Amino acid sequence: MGNNWKIYTKTGDKGETSLIGGTRVPKYHERIEAYGTLDELNSFIGHLRDQLTDSHLREILLRVQINLFTAESLLAADLEKNIDRKLPILSERDVLELENEIDQMTDHLPELNSFILPGGSPLVSLCHVCRTVCRRSERIIIKLAVDLAVDEILIKYINRLSDYLFVLAREIAFSNNIPDLPWKPDVSGV
Repeated sequence: MGNNWKIYTKTGDKGETSLIGGTRVPKYHERIEAYGTLDELNSFIGHLRDQLTDSHLREILLRVQINLFTAESLLAADLEKNIDRKLPILSERDVLELENEIDQMTDHLPELNSFILPGGSPLVSLCHVCRTVCRRSERIIIKLAVDLAVDEILIKYINRLSDYLFVLAREIAFSNNIPDLPWKPDVSGV
């Protein structure tokens, strides 16, 4: 029993790819950069999720990964074309889920009085890698939104996700008795 679907199509061999709707664009197109960076983030979050033992955190990150694929499909859709399939959506409920998770973790974390340095353990560092890739995704999407229609809820979700990943790094550190690493800038001028 073979699978007739092949992973390679050969249609991208000349440096172009298709958006949802059929429009051909170069692989360096800003839409491709936007959803490609979200795909990178999704892969890092999968790696993070694989390292966690807490079932609740794993479930939240699984939903985040599903939402990131939704965001990718929304960015890949050429809204000027008649798309013959229904696209998934992000909703305010998805943003609220992240906000609730942030609030629950923040309630018991020590107060933050300075910037903190990424690190303390490989897992905490991985959270910060996810956070910074998320911030890069946000910058790319906001730049894309200058010229193309981008759903505001997508931008809001990615913004909140980076906040969630920051707090998750602190939560993992706190749960494992790893102190925050405060940034102490050298202002001596020497």
